[in-house]
Amino acid sequence: MENKKKVTLLGDSIRLIGYGKHVGAMLGDGYTVYQPEDNCRFAAYTLRMLFDLQNEIKGSDIVHWNNGLWDICDLFGDGPFTYIKEYTDTMKRIARQLTETCGKVIFATTTPVYPGNVYDDNAVIKRYNEAIVPELEKQGVIINDLHSAVMADIPRYIRSDDMLHLTEEGEILCAEKTVNIIKSLYD
Repeated sequence: MENKKKVTLLGDSIRLIGYGKHVGAMLGDGYTVYQPEDNCRFAAYTLRMLFDLQNEIKGSDIVHWNNGLWDICDLFGDGPFTYIKEYTDTMKRIARQLTETCGKVIFATTTPVYPGNVYDDNAVIKRYNEAIVPELEKQGVIINDLHSAVMADIPRYIRSDDMLHLTEEGEILCAEKTVNIIKSLYD
């Protein structure tokens, strides 16, 4: 009997109600997929969740995770919820925890938002992605560039009603990219 690869998916609602719904079926029989039913929200919340989820994550061959939209959100007009230094420091801590306890770690870049989104700005998203990607690469984290894939056709891949979440086509696109990068590591 073949050993199945254990995959853990962590991340905000882009994962929870988006691409994460499709990854298990797309990966097929050679994989088992665990993902928490909780929205991992912003980076500090995800870091805290790692303690609570350590038994579920334990033994993962691959952890694929995303954070960013909650962190860059500007609800009060005074800047992102999480300052960029705090974001990068926290993300590096998450990466360190995951790389010490799991096989391979993949980070999915923060997806863009629909133009006109009142609380989120694509220039800020770009800046945060540019800040974190090289730091995570230094730690051996593999990058899944969902940002560029979705940015190629925002009206097609981001819902116009909430200007944040993925359309059905966007979910499939991001799930396919996630599955392809996971499979490339083992198939």
